[in-house]
Amino acid sequence: MPNTRPQALQADSKRAVIYVVFDRRGMVEEYVEYALREMRGDADHILAVVNGALTEEGRARLEAVTDDILVRPNEGFDIWGHKAGLDHLGERLADFDEIVLTNDTWFGPVRPYGPVFERMGGQPLDFWGMTDNVRMKDPSTGTGRVPDHLQSFWIAVRRNMFLSDAWRDYWRDLPPMAGYFDAVLNHEVTFTQRFTEAGFTSAAAFPAANYPSKHPALFNPDLLIADGCPLVKRRPFFHWPPYMDRHAVIGRWIAEDMAAHGYPIEHLYSNLARNVAPKDLNVDLGLNDVLGSVDVSYDPEKPLRVVAILHIFYVDMTDEMLDRVDTLPVSYDLVVTTQDEERAAAIREIIDARPRDGRAVDVRVVASNDGRDQSAFLVGCRDVLLGGGYDLVVKLHSKKTPQDGFNVGRAFKDQQFMNLLSSPGYTANVLALFQKEEGLGLVYPPMVHIGYPTMGRAWWANKPGFEKLAAQMGIMVPLDDVSPLAPYGSMFIARPEALRLLVEQPWSYGDFGGAEAYQDGGLAHVLERVPSYAAAELGYHTRTIMDAEYAAVSYTTLDFNFDEMSATVPGRTHEQIAFLRGIGHVGEGKLRDFIRMYMRRNHPGAGNRIRALRVRVSSGIRRRLPKRR
Repeated sequence: MPNTRPQALQADSKRAVIYVVFDRRGMVEEYVEYALREMRGDADHILAVVNGALTEEGRARLEAVTDDILVRPNEGFDIWGHKAGLDHLGERLADFDEIVLTNDTWFGPVRPYGPVFERMGGQPLDFWGMTDNVRMKDPSTGTGRVPDHLQSFWIAVRRNMFLSDAWRDYWRDLPPMAGYFDAVLNHEVTFTQRFTEAGFTSAAAFPAANYPSKHPALFNPDLLIADGCPLVKRRPFFHWPPYMDRHAVIGRWIAEDMAAHGYPIEHLYSNLARNVAPKDLNVDLGLNDVLGSVDVSYDPEKPLRVVAILHIFYVDMTDEMLDRVDTLPVSYDLVVTTQDEERAAAIREIIDARPRDGRAVDVRVVASNDGRDQSAFLVGCRDVLLGGGYDLVVKLHSKKTPQDGFNVGRAFKDQQFMNLLSSPGYTANVLALFQKEEGLGLVYPPMVHIGYPTMGRAWWANKPGFEKLAAQMGIMVPLDDVSPLAPYGSMFIARPEALRLLVEQPWSYGDFGGAEAYQDGGLAHVLERVPSYAAAELGYHTRTIMDAEYAAVSYTTLDFNFDEMSATVPGRTHEQIAFLRGIGHVGEGKLRDFIRMYMRRNHPGAGNRIRALRVRVSSGIRRRLPKRR
């Protein structure tokens, strides 16, 4: 039982914070710095516990916003990190009246910490959390219920509790944490239940009972912000998109709400870009912009230095491509790459016939057409991209795709050109996105789907090569599962700095192979899928952009096709996806394929058991066969 009745804090009470941080790269990101810096006025001592590695730069950042740093192996999640922090403070715990156990799984402060500390400090409590879970299903089974409990990303404990025998025994008996669900059940749930049963008094600063969902930190962050909650959990921005769709959680609106309350939203973008699969992030954060043809946002007082790099194989497309880049609202430099001097001369003649004020022109004949626009960009224009002379690069190439037929090739080209550089007003609005967001690395059209079977398979044969290349380039950004977020068609507008990891590689024309290598699995097609991941590793995010007219066509097509695909599968979208993944690939739709699907759905694991039995039987037969002489 508690030694005394719970007490409210006094004006001279002292508070310590144990903040656990984990970063695969050993970094300390801006959102962590901001969270701790803003907490200085409400904490007398801040201890940062780093699970895993810590770079020198990371240490310097933490030293500026904390009083002490403990680096430990990444074992036991943040729970064992808190235990290590408590052990590290040792007898110094008695110097404080409240200990806050928290971690790096939230963004904040969105609203000030102070009013929450003051409100909760005035209550006679032994421990309190920022939010809680009620009516929660068992996460390990998806059924049943676990007891209502405080969420462990933020729990504050008063001295009456952290100096008790019950406290000492809890941490002494703390079990290993084998996985996320293990951590939820063996700590988050157990903590509240055990200390409540021991007679300690608790409360949530923002109890779920006051909100319309059982999990307001995930489903109602806007309502929490409105009520003064200083924290927004990171999970709404990286959870599985179909699940968030099921609960109508709109991450874009949450982020806009955070920004409206003064949170430096660039911290959110850079952290999520580095640590969330780009296509998941594109959906969860709503990073697709449908822009109009009237300039409503470009600031001419903040002009951007722009270079347009055009790879022109089809000379007859030169005028069309110049029409597109001439929609830029600023003077720009023009670099054209092409295959031979004959084409170069014809291109120069076309450019000379349509001068533009302030435009420098450089027409280059590349040493080889192996790799086509990819090699011309990364090898032939490497000096331009790394020279530091430009804020933005526009990458276009002449595209006809004759092998796919006239209509399909024309639609693909229009999808690229129209959604990148539709009209002067539209292009001005595109450039304004870069003016407003310093962390915006690239923009390009969404995945092409009209005329092409890209949906559900856009990695094609390129994922193994991508994984190898990403490891070579030091890209640790999670890969999207089904299809990558990528500039299909290899046209985009980007900050050269966002492409640095990609451009700095010592590419040569010989790396790309001959014409026979320009296919799925070849370097050129792998590189088509790299830009957003390379940019994200540096903290730059991607937006997809659409012309309003094209969006109307694209959406209605997707709407109809998805409606047709969903007609024969029961359940909501996330349930339909789980069902289809459970039965696996349909193969050729033959009887044997349907039998396999039936077995995978209704008897999971049976195939492995049958294969294992075959191996055992075959081994037994081999042992019984007479040896050959």
